[in-house]
Amino acid sequence: MAQRISRAKQRLREQAAPFTLPSAQALPDRLRIVLHVLYLVFNEGYTSTSGDGLHRVELSAEAIRLARLLVALRPDDAESTGLLALMLLTDARRPARTGPAGELVPLADQDRSQWDAELVREGAELADRAMARRPLGEYALQAAIAAVHDRAPSTAATDWRQVVSLYDALERLSGNPMVSLNKAVAVAMVDGPARALDLLATLDGGPLAGSHRLDAVRAHLYERSGDAAAAAAAYARAAQRTTNRAERDYLTLQAARARTLG
Repeated sequence: MAQRISRAKQRLREQAAPFTLPSAQALPDRLRIVLHVLYLVFNEGYTSTSGDGLHRVELSAEAIRLARLLVALRPDDAESTGLLALMLLTDARRPARTGPAGELVPLADQDRSQWDAELVREGAELADRAMARRPLGEYALQAAIAAVHDRAPSTAATDWRQVVSLYDALERLSGNPMVSLNKAVAVAMVDGPARALDLLATLDGGPLAGSHRLDAVRAHLYERSGDAAAAAAAYARAAQRTTNRAERDYLTLQAARARTLG
């Protein structure tokens, strides 16, 4: 991830030198690059790809600051608005995302009263604004998904059918396997884990092969389907493949817990 951020920043510098305002024709491509860099920086701050801690708050804060500046400069751009909304809605959950010892707390187990209500309110309003504009882009759709989660009082009360529908649109637009992976979790909530596991099978051998995230989602779905042994094995594989200690500790604990259920 750090290499991806470095390459994206280098590309941004090359695009911006010498410093001149881009032409109307060049502006969309320039803006797309800027948004992508901010997205990568925020994500690295929210879930560090390596190290002991789950977060690097300074990176997320800087990405949000720059996104706010961009929206102030281009208030009618749906994707700029959508990206800022996505950042705020995601960052709102950060206080509940780790426990007292810095351990990872998954979304379903988070105390939602700890979420930053002001960030949820602002982010949801921005997400609605982005979705009201056309053409719809990837960041607007991701923000809409985040808004559904953040507006729900609990995991059980989440409108999972709406989440699946939004992921369908995002999947068609982006073709990103990470979208398909996240969609599988939502599909499991609507159609059950067997259907979601079928979706995961389509990702085997693709860009996510060997990814700890693919193993972690598969483990979760195996556990929901009642296959504790398969869940334990998948959690263990995921733990071996992540380079973030907080994630590794969480996945190792989940593997041990699943073994007791087998």
